[in-house]
Amino acid sequence: MDGLFQAAQTGDIEELHQLLTRNPLILHQIPLIHAQNPLHFASAAGHLDFAKKILELKPEFATQVNAEGYSPMHLASGNGHLQIVREIITRTDSNVCRIEGKDRTTPLHLAVLGGRVDVIHEILANCEGCMDDVTVQKETALHLAVKNFQVESFRVLLDWTRETGKEEILNGKDEHGNTILHLAIWKKQRQVVEMLLRNNSRTLEVNAINKSCLTALDLLSIFPSEAGDREIQEILLCSGALKSRDLTPHTTTTCSSSTTNDPSANSHSKDLVKYFSFHNGRDSPSDARSALLVIAVLVATATYQVGISPPGDVWQDNGEGHLAGTSIMGTRDLISFIVLVSCNSIGFNVSLYMIATLTSKFPLQTELQICLLALYVTFNVAVTGTSPKGARVFVNVFTSVLPTAVPLCCGLLRKLRVFERMSGIFRMFRREC
Repeated sequence: MDGLFQAAQTGDIEELHQLLTRNPLILHQIPLIHAQNPLHFASAAGHLDFAKKILELKPEFATQVNAEGYSPMHLASGNGHLQIVREIITRTDSNVCRIEGKDRTTPLHLAVLGGRVDVIHEILANCEGCMDDVTVQKETALHLAVKNFQVESFRVLLDWTRETGKEEILNGKDEHGNTILHLAIWKKQRQVVEMLLRNNSRTLEVNAINKSCLTALDLLSIFPSEAGDREIQEILLCSGALKSRDLTPHTTTTCSSSTTNDPSANSHSKDLVKYFSFHNGRDSPSDARSALLVIAVLVATATYQVGISPPGDVWQDNGEGHLAGTSIMGTRDLISFIVLVSCNSIGFNVSLYMIATLTSKFPLQTELQICLLALYVTFNVAVTGTSPKGARVFVNVFTSVLPTAVPLCCGLLRKLRVFERMSGIFRMFRREC
């Protein structure tokens, strides 16, 4: 069998003939041993002649799904091998275009994700019903095109809906109730919004509401403002877009009742958390780093201000039991002052550690480290200087230890979290065994 799969990977037809000569039943034995067949390899690699020969001898291989959940048609479509796609359709029938693979994806879905415009044309020409197929998340090919920034694929699909008069597909909703207009606004794709509303403003439900009771215009105002948002807003308003609060009471009531009855969307807050939480693949690491830097700088600013100007201000003169420049709060309530300084110093040092980590590969690294060091020393001197005599030694030692303790504690906490996850996996494995 290994020789047959190797021949399929290289497209060696002569080797295939030799293998068939030695064992005429070799192709019939594959389904009994492997989930994958030679047509999978040939379709993925683009070996047209080899694929033709296999289809001639064993056309049913075209409908077989491998262990990864893909048929030869999926692989050929996703990799853009147009001639193999045509050959598979010719040797079988148009239903091969609707084979469901992993997560119920079809060959059209993979062609859209890969931006294989020629393959998209070919599939739609042979199987119009493919546009009705949805993934496990109830996403159509149009949803996938918008979510994955495949503008050309989207253009082809949109033109097809107009030519065939099936514009109702444009109003299809995914599992979260989002139409393609919702997704286009979420992804800030002005070009897609323009294409949608240019000639489909009457057919398209501009004020469709998702399971969070949000219209497309609501989404535009919820997410952080970016360049081009004003233009998108003008396009929406010209097409009659409204916010959910401005719709008729009947619409909003229906939205509220459907949200309450739907177990997957018990409250608006749950869906909004999904929108704003970080998702691998959707959100870029650079965006996450920028957001973390902003948070770290805000924390550093707030804690630094508390450090150099403690609550209640400082004594302006020397007196009985206090010195000028020391904290009034520290003199009156020493324990509360120590708790305040400890928590504030931890927050300040953690924020500096985050800034140093997130900017570790930035240019002017030496200058940046000098700035952070000067900021730390200033904070340390200010906090120690405003501390009363009874707390000055503790504060000085505590703040001096933190720059070393913070990285060590953060690293230890990460290791503990990994250990807990591994322990959970181990316990699950033991229960299954």
